[in-house]
Formats: sequence, C-alpha cells, structure tokens
Amino acid sequence: MKHSGKARKAAFKMIFITLVLVTLVPVIGVLGWLIASAMVVVSVFLFLLWCVFALFTLYFFRDPNAKVPVGAGLVVSPGHGKVDVIDTLTEPQFIGGECQRISMFLSVVDVHVQNAPVSGKVAYLKYTEGQFLNAMKTECAICNENIYIGIQSTDPQNEKIGVKLIAGVLARRIIPFVEVGDEFARGDRISLIQFGSRVDVYLPHSAKIKVKIGDRVVGGESVLAAFE
Repeated sequence: MKHSGKARKAAFKMIFITLVLVTLVPVIGVLGWLIASAMVVVSVFLFLLWCVFALFTLYFFRDPNAKVPVGAGLVVSPGHGKVDVIDTLTEPQFIGGECQRISMFLSVVDVHVQNAPVSGKVAYLKYTEGQFLNAMKTECAICNENIYIGIQSTDPQNEKIGVKLIAGVLARRIIPFVEVGDEFARGDRISLIQFGSRVDVYLPHSAKIKVKIGDRVVGGESVLAAFE
C-alpha cells in the first residue's frame, strides 16, 4: 500500500527530537553548574584581589603623626624617602637667587604625606604642568608636573624656604593641603603626592646642612639643616 510506514517514521522522528531535547536539559544543567562554579571561583579570586588592593591602599595612604624635634632654627624633612641630591643652584621664582638644594626620592612604599619643614606661612604657591618622567631621575624636577610652595619662615626668623612637590611616572596627582597665606607649625601636614615621587627643598646658604647623600629621612622628624 502507498505511503505505508510514513506515520511510524514521523512518530520515530518526533520521539528522537524529544529525546534530544530531554537529553539537552541535564547537559544544559551541567554546563550551567560548571559556569556557576567557575563564576564562584572567579568571584572569590576577584574578592581576594580586592582585599589585597584595599590593604595596599590603606598601607600606601598611611599618615603617621610626626615626632617633631624641638629646637630653634631647625629644618626638618618635608618628605619620607632617601636623599640622593645635595647641590647648589639658582632658583629665581621665590628664593630669587642661588640657594642650596636637598632632593629626596619617595618610592612607592614610602609615606606620601608631606610635612612643613619649618614654622611659617605660605607666601608663594605655583602649580606647573609637565611630564611624568620616572621620579628616580633627578632631572624630573625641571620638566615634571609639580607644585612649588614658598615658605616665609617664623622659626628660623624671616627666611625664605622652598618646597617643590614633583610628580613621577606613577604619581599623577599632587594634592596641596595649604594655600597662600596659610600658617603652620614645623611638622604640620602640607600635602599629599600619590605614589612614587620626589620632593626638593631649597635653602639659603646660611643654613647648615645636616644630612648626606644616601640618608633615609622621615617627614616632620629628620633634621635636614639648621640655622645656627
């Protein structure tokens, strides 16, 4: 007879399709479970990574209270780092002539809050755009982004002292805490530089330098120089 068996073939076809669909359900379930398990693992890893980042950030932005030395005419380090330059140069912006420079490099693991080197007030403040060269290079003081704070001191009496905050290859933001006219005591917090950077201190020739190249200094505590 014509078309004999076609209905059965249709039935088998339907049975096969439904069998495939039924089989796909647990397969999809297993795949979903594997994806969910992978997402759990990824989520745990990302959370642990975030915990490490959070701890590092808290460590990096630590802000210890300085044990400010007592004594007249002392100049303390504004930054935490390593002294790598002591020289003489001409600084026309605020000092207005030849002066002594002490420069220190702040690595990524150093404290990055800066302290006032002397008691006094902000007489000059200038932001300069620039490059972001590695702060380990001393020439970055000339071409890198920086903020220059000129201080008219009250102790020592009536001296001009400059502090230049210099950005580095990682430090893309300098945050001054002071403005022109603000007064502060030696060791007070004056700024924050995020990540590796450099700080220069400009002193008149009457200041006797007390540190040498290679010394590690602590902001607000280590004596850089003294007016005797």
